[in-house]
Amino acid sequence: GGDCFVNGGFRNWNHKASFGKHVGGINSAHNKAQEKYNFFIAPKTTIVESFSSTTKQDKVLYIARLTYSLKCLRFLLGQGLAFRGHDEREVSLNKGNFLELLHWLAENFEEVNKVVLKNAPKNNKMIAHEIQTDLINSCAKETTRLMMEELALCLRYVDKIGRVVERFLGILHVANTTSLTLKTAIESLLMEHGLTFSRVRGQGYDGASNMKGHVNGLKKLIMDESPSAYYVHCFAHQLQLSLVAVAKENRDCVLFFQQLANLLNVLGMSCKKIRMLRVAQAERIIKALELEEIETGKGMNQEMGLSRPGDTRWGTHHKTIMHILRMYPSIRLVLNKLVRDPTQSNEAMLAETMLTYFESFDFVFMAHLLQTIFGHTNDLSRALQKKDQDIVNAVELIHLTKIQLQLLRDDGGWETFLEEVTSYCVKHKVKVPQMNGKYKPPGRPSRFYKNLTNLHRFHVEMFLGLIDRQLR
Repeated sequence: GGDCFVNGGFRNWNHKASFGKHVGGINSAHNKAQEKYNFFIAPKTTIVESFSSTTKQDKVLYIARLTYSLKCLRFLLGQGLAFRGHDEREVSLNKGNFLELLHWLAENFEEVNKVVLKNAPKNNKMIAHEIQTDLINSCAKETTRLMMEELALCLRYVDKIGRVVERFLGILHVANTTSLTLKTAIESLLMEHGLTFSRVRGQGYDGASNMKGHVNGLKKLIMDESPSAYYVHCFAHQLQLSLVAVAKENRDCVLFFQQLANLLNVLGMSCKKIRMLRVAQAERIIKALELEEIETGKGMNQEMGLSRPGDTRWGTHHKTIMHILRMYPSIRLVLNKLVRDPTQSNEAMLAETMLTYFESFDFVFMAHLLQTIFGHTNDLSRALQKKDQDIVNAVELIHLTKIQLQLLRDDGGWETFLEEVTSYCVKHKVKVPQMNGKYKPPGRPSRFYKNLTNLHRFHVEMFLGLIDRQLR
């Protein structure tokens, strides 16, 4: 296929160096012909054939290296530990958990040392990052496969003698979570076992629109076929959503929760501020212990954080408000430090605005009121979450909670509550207004509160207004 012999010919053939020049480069006609000749006399030279031609001993050593790498992987995955280190070179003092564990195995077991690391082929050590990732993915797929074999759809039914029984039926994969797709999947699984929606007497989901929507939710689609498949939302979940929604009908509660969100933004925007709050709280507890203002004991004076409340998480509003009241001096100290920090001009303005409302009687009053109300209802919420709870007892618990709120409203509850708030304000040096005096809102225009006394503002509009909404 070349023109070596017809164009110019082959000169100086008696010099050895001329042969290499005559043969040419890797793409020359001579070399291509040599390659084709080699393929012709040895056709089985593909990667698959080369791998299959590996000796039995090589395969045994490969399986051994793979096994020891997997043993290290299983240990690290089981403990939830990181694999790689910052410096995995041979001279590194800490090569990361995976390599260090493999080194430890090689040092302590001779059979391991014979096949891994330095005694393994350079291109087959089974320790590269890509190999680790492949093995991790393999472990994940195997674990998922075993879980899929064990998990199942649960049926809850009443047997012939009236007992409530729960049994696992199966599990299905769905392409998406639309209500129609979920309904089709559930229906197909029921039909496999000779069941239909007409025999369903109850269904329960969370509050997502695709599940409990009144128009196209899964609940509605099933009830269209079986009106007796009544939907039951979790009692405690409904209670939390209702309490927060009703509380936010009150303008003062809306303002309180807005300022609460601002406070959490100011104090939770960086690790530095969180650290400042922790240090301030720790120092305050140490000082209180020295003055014997608080008691010591197991489980007391634990570190507290400021978690953001969520409408769908039970008791989070009560917990957040309770922590703020307990950490009030520490929070105020941190806000004051932020206001005086010359390097944080933008955050200093935010902290100053927040501090104005935080140090007001309005904030302390509303925090105590919500803590008291949510304290009663939080006990109810936890009781409703018990597995052995029945509907009759649940209704009775709601009735008892309403009695507690009614007693707070009527039978001397206002005087006791005001005394508690006043005592808290005196202790933490918050100015307490005269109840017969004119009301002055903190940080808001006074024209919206003309001719309004403090007693009417705090007692009627805030105290009675919020409790009456919750009772209703």
